[in-house]
Amino acid sequence: MPNFETLQNRDYTLILDKSGSMSTNDQIGGGSRWEAAQESTLALARKCEQFDPDGITVYTFSSRFRRYENVTASKVAQIFMENDPVGSTNLAAVLRDATEDYFRRKATGQSKTGETILVITDGEPDDRRAVIEAIVQATQKMERDEELAISFIQVGSDASATKFLKVLDDQLQSVGAKFDICDTVTMDDMADMSLAEVLLNAIVD
Repeated sequence: MPNFETLQNRDYTLILDKSGSMSTNDQIGGGSRWEAAQESTLALARKCEQFDPDGITVYTFSSRFRRYENVTASKVAQIFMENDPVGSTNLAAVLRDATEDYFRRKATGQSKTGETILVITDGEPDDRRAVIEAIVQATQKMERDEELAISFIQVGSDASATKFLKVLDDQLQSVGAKFDICDTVTMDDMADMSLAEVLLNAIVD
């Protein structure tokens, strides 16, 4: 497990799927996927504040995305008040923005030693190929394996989404990725863990 200093030396970005299907009620305890996402965002923001008082970056996305900077636990409720699950799953655009922002900050000396991007999603993206290209292109700009890490956390049990996310986890180097930077956690992998517990595990993994 990484030590406190390692955690302090990384930036954390959370990308939240707010497509229409996120309003589905199928979570442990009976809440919606969107409610589970709010609970886990709050847990992550609280945890990250312990070693990064500036807070985390949060994106919400469906057909389009919005970016929130310096999100601390006290800002989480506002984000969820401003966003409701509606629209499609344009994952490629938001991933590209998040990775390009890291490289922009790195080029100007504003980044830490690495960035962990956590993606909570429930369905297949609108454009699979564009998602693969966005990740492969990001790896080609990297200098070190541990510089960028992307964890996909699937809520819900859409079989085609699971299959695609596993491809991101296992097969991107065969299509040109310089490093293997993706990790996928599905509902089956979660067992009895809450989404919040899975998220917190992902940042210390």
